[in-house]
This record gives sequence, structure tokens and C-alpha cells, in this order.
Amino acid sequence: MKGFPLPDWLHWLPLMAESLPTLLWAGLIFTIPLTLLSFALGLLLGLVTALVRLFAPAPFVAVARFYVWVIRGTPLLVQLFVIFYGLPSMNILLDAFPAALIGFTLNIGAYTSEIIRATISSVPRGQWEAAYSIGMSWGQVMRRTILPQATRVAIPPLSNTFISLVKDTSLAAAITVPELFQTAQRIVATTYEPLILYIEAALIYLAMSSVLSALQVRLERRFARYGGFLEARA
Repeated sequence: MKGFPLPDWLHWLPLMAESLPTLLWAGLIFTIPLTLLSFALGLLLGLVTALVRLFAPAPFVAVARFYVWVIRGTPLLVQLFVIFYGLPSMNILLDAFPAALIGFTLNIGAYTSEIIRATISSVPRGQWEAAYSIGMSWGQVMRRTILPQATRVAIPPLSNTFISLVKDTSLAAAITVPELFQTAQRIVATTYEPLILYIEAALIYLAMSSVLSALQVRLERRFARYGGFLEARA
């Protein structure tokens, strides 16, 4: 109506509606693939690293411990900068997405290796002895006895790591990966509306994290130990 100015937030609605498909598309083709690939490769690297630290000869253990020490002791953003901006000085040129994938994989591998190592160590020694007593090999013991039990314990911390990774992928914007957050930055550069666009990006991250948190609860209930708190509550 004439003479009655609209509230500021109503002026933001068209901009939010216009930018939403672009932000969602960036999340679909960059943020989600980067998250899934990084976590899958990082989980595999973490499993190998954990097994090396627990069962390999001393020189290999030292290498694995050094890798975990370096990655856990340095910021993820610095690691991404070293890979993307630093390696070209050694004639190693990487595109932005592969550089981000390598950086996130190395980071996730170090953290998940500690989770996996702790969960494997939590399995009682009697389980090893019982499996060996019926003639299982080391590989069979790991595959049939130890890892299934360790998986139940590892589900909550690994799920938390995955949810954190979804949000951490926003750091890839610093090395020019056109994921969700950098797409928001580009729209801000043309619209000069940082508040509403960054809030919109935050809400998208919040929605993804909320869905994953709900899935985490279902997954924890499915893998809950017999007689554990979750089953007792159910």
C-alpha cells in the first residue's frame, strides 16, 4: 500500500528466492561430492593408518604417527593452502577441486584413524583369543569379530566427523572451489547484500546438518549394542 513502506525483510525475499537455486546447485555438484569423496577416501586412509599403528613394524608405526601428528597439529585451511598454492613452486599443479579433495582426505584420514584405533583397542582381548582358539586367521578375526564390534562403537564419532566435514567444505572457497559458500560470496559481490545471502547459505548448511543428524540417530539405534542405553530407552 502506498504510504506504508515494506519491512526490510520483505525486500530480501525476492533475492533469497532468486539465489536459492544457484546455491543449491553449487551444493549439489560441488559441496556434496566433495564431502562424500573426501569422507570415503579419508575413512579408507584412516583404517589403513589405524591398522599400521596397531599392528605394523616400528618404522611404519613411526611414519603413521608422524602423519597423524602433522595433520592434527596444523589448521585445515593452512593444509589446503600448502597443497593448492604451495605445491606449484615444486612444479606440482593441481586444479582446485582435486587439491581440496586431497586436503580433506588427508585431514579426515588422520582424525578417523584415531577413532578407528581407539575402537579397535576397545574390543576385549578375550574376543581375539576366542577367535584364534577356533582356528581363525588374523584377517578372519579382524573381518568377522573385531571390526563388526568396533564399528558399533565408532558410529557416533565417525558420524560427527562426517557432519563436521559438510561444514568444513566451506573452506574450499579459499582455494577457488565454486562450492556453496563461494557461490554465496560471488552473489554478494554483485548484489552487495552480504547479511541475507550469508544467512541463506548458513541455513542451507544447517538444513543439511540437521538431516544428517537425524540419520545419525537412526544409525546409532540400528547399531546400538545389546543392552546399551539406546536399546534400554527404546
